[in-house]
Amino acid sequence: MKKWMALGAMICLAASAIAQTTLQVTVKNIKGHKGDILVGLFDNDKDFPRNAKEGKIAKATADQVTVVFENLKPGKYAVSVLHDANQNKDMDKNKLGIPKEGFGFSNNAMGAVGPPSFEKAQFDLQPDQKDKDISIDMKYM
Repeated sequence: MKKWMALGAMICLAASAIAQTTLQVTVKNIKGHKGDILVGLFDNDKDFPRNAKEGKIAKATADQVTVVFENLKPGKYAVSVLHDANQNKDMDKNKLGIPKEGFGFSNNAMGAVGPPSFEKAQFDLQPDQKDKDISIDMKYM
């Protein structure tokens, strides 16, 4: 019985070690220092880029900001970023549908018209990976 309990404890420890990847996202080339930088983390193409699995908000007080997502499981992820200058939690667009606020995606992916696909923006977190750093350059139209 003690062997089974010890084995169970080891499995739990191994599982918790796997789920402890930290993702650091640095958003660069922020224009204007008002409003918020909204950073969304996605783990599937169905929700990308609208319904984030997890989100972070940073004040746009510098040319770059960094946010951290912790305790992530291995898998495929993508990140979207919005410079929400007027803090309305939405991307403002002109009459032609062109964004009036800055945006960006992991891998600095761009779509032909509209956002890129999840596949273009995705990156992998490996089971043996402790930390991952990515950088996203803001785009302004």
